[in-house]
Amino acid sequence: MNPYSIQKTPNGVLLETAARHKVLRKKSGFTQAELADRAGISLGSLKRFEQTGQISFESLLRLAQLLERLDDFEDVFKIDMELEAAERLFSDKTRRS
Repeated sequence: MNPYSIQKTPNGVLLETAARHKVLRKKSGFTQAELADRAGISLGSLKRFEQTGQISFESLLRLAQLLERLDDFEDVFKIDMELEAAERLFSDKTRRS
């Protein structure tokens, strides 16, 4: 992929998410050690996340919950209900021979 592309990349999203998390953590008044302890994850995992964006999804959700941002994940893989209804109309199961 072109490094000068304006399209998002998985790595770019990881780094942006980590940077936003770090800002939220600091605004909430948590040190890395405090937040890791309260989330039940290792301090090393939290540090790695903030530096590289790498973290397990479960750990990310735990951090989001503590920072009162768990609802932000509701739009991830959101299904367009109109599209889903249209796909059902044309699925093999609903077609008559």
